[in-house]
Amino acid sequence: MVNLHRARKARVRRAAEAKAGENRLRFGRTKAEREQQADEFDRQKRHLEGHALTERDEHEKPRG
Repeated sequence: MVNLHRARKARVRRAAEAKAGENRLRFGRTKAEREQQADEFDRQKRHLEGHALTERDEHEKPRG
C-alpha cells in the first residue's frame, strides 16, 4: 500500500532539490570568486578615478 500524501511530498521534495541544484550551478560563486571580483572592481575604479580630468565633489552625481 502506498501513502499518496507521502509520495506527493517526496515528488515535490525531489523537484525542489533539482531546482536548487540548478540554481547553485547558475548563481553560486565561492567566497574567493566574490572577493576577487570585488578587488577587480575596486582596482578598475581607482584606475578610472586616477585618470579623471577634474575632482568630483562627494555630493556630485556622475554624468552618464
